[in-house]
Amino acid sequence: MNRRRSSARASRLLTVLALVGGLLAGTAPWAATASAADKPSVSLSKSQAGTGGSITVKGAGWRPDTLLMMLICGQSSPSRGVIGGTNSCANSEGRAVTTDAKGAFSKSLPVAEPPKPCPCVVHVATVTGQKAQGDAVFQVAGHPVKALPKTSGSGQLSMVADTRLEGSSGLLTWFGAPPSRSFTFTVGNVGSTPVKNPVFQVGTSHGVFAPQWEDQQWRGTIKPGQKAQIKLPVELGAGAHGDYLVSLKYGGKVLAEQPWGVGRPWGVTLFWILLCVVVPAAVFRIGMAVVDRVRPRDRWSRPSGSGRSRGAGATGGRTVRLPKVRLPQQKPKQPSPADASTAPTSTTQTTTLPWFTPDTGPTGPERPAAGQLSAPPENHPTTKGNT
Repeated sequence: MNRRRSSARASRLLTVLALVGGLLAGTAPWAATASAADKPSVSLSKSQAGTGGSITVKGAGWRPDTLLMMLICGQSSPSRGVIGGTNSCANSEGRAVTTDAKGAFSKSLPVAEPPKPCPCVVHVATVTGQKAQGDAVFQVAGHPVKALPKTSGSGQLSMVADTRLEGSSGLLTWFGAPPSRSFTFTVGNVGSTPVKNPVFQVGTSHGVFAPQWEDQQWRGTIKPGQKAQIKLPVELGAGAHGDYLVSLKYGGKVLAEQPWGVGRPWGVTLFWILLCVVVPAAVFRIGMAVVDRVRPRDRWSRPSGSGRSRGAGATGGRTVRLPKVRLPQQKPKQPSPADASTAPTSTTQTTTLPWFTPDTGPTGPERPAAGQLSAPPENHPTTKGNT
C-alpha cells in the first residue's frame, strides 16, 4: 500500500512539473517579442540608393504621437551611433514625421550626400519629450567611404556627479553679446583600460529644434576606477534668449542634460527705442532749419540779429516797421520878424563883425548885397566932399 501511494505521488509531481515547464516554454517567445517591441526600430525599403532618389523609412516601437526627425548621416554605424553629431548629417534634406497611435510611422526620405564619408546610416531621433533614437545601415551610391575613427580602448566613462553651468552674463550680454557658460561635470572610468583625451559632444537645443552638436576634446587621461572633473565651454548665438537645453554625449550615448534659461537682452531693445526717438527728432530739427532758411522774408520784417528796435513794436526778436501816415497838408504859417530872428537855422550861426551885418531885404543899387561891406551914409562927411 505504501509503495502504491508513493508511486502515485511521484506521478502527480512529474505531471505538475511537466505542465509548469510547458507553460514556461510557451510564454518565453511572447516575453522576448514584448521586450523587442519596447525598443524603437527603423527599417528601409532600400539599403543603397544614389543622390536624387528616395527611400521609404518605416519605424515601430516609438512613443505614440511623437515628432521625429529623419536624417542621412555619414561617419556613423548603428553600434557607435552618429560620431560627428548632426554636423555629419545632410540636414537640409531631412524630413519630419509624427508617429501614429501605435508608435509606428512610414515616410519617404530623399537621398542626399552627407558632409562626412560613409559608412552611413539613416538616423531617426525624437524632437520633443524623452530622448530616443534609432539607426539603420544605408549606403549612398557614389559617396566616398572611409573607416571609422578608432576607439580609445575598452575604457568606459559614466556620469558620477550632477552637471551644472558655471559663469554669469556680463554687461555686453545685456546688449546682445553671445552668452557663454562653462559646462561642468564629473565622470568616472568604469572600464579596464585608461581613457586618454576623450572627445565629448556638446549640443544646445531651443524649443522643438534638435540639438546642434559640437565636438570638444578634453586633454587628459582617466585611469580605470578613477574619476575626473571636466569643464567644457558652451556658447550661444548673439542675441539668444529663452529656454535652452544643453546636452552631453559620449560614444553615441547621451550622458547628461542641463536646462539653461537665458534672459532677454534689454539693452538692444532700449537702443532701438532711443533710435526711433532720436532720429525722427533730428530729422524734424533739420527740416525746420531748412524751411526757415528757404522761406521768403517779409519786407516789413528783418532778422533778429540785424538790429532790434527798442520801441514797443519789437516782439518775438523781430522789429516791425509801421507805415508812415501823412497828415493833411496845412498852409504854412508865416513866421513873424521876432520869430525869424530867434528861429534856429539849418546853417551854423557865426558871430558877425561890427561892420558886417547880414541883409535879408531885396538887393539893389542903394542896398548892398548880403555879405558885402556897407557903404558909409551920405551925410557922413568925407574929406573929398569937404574939400
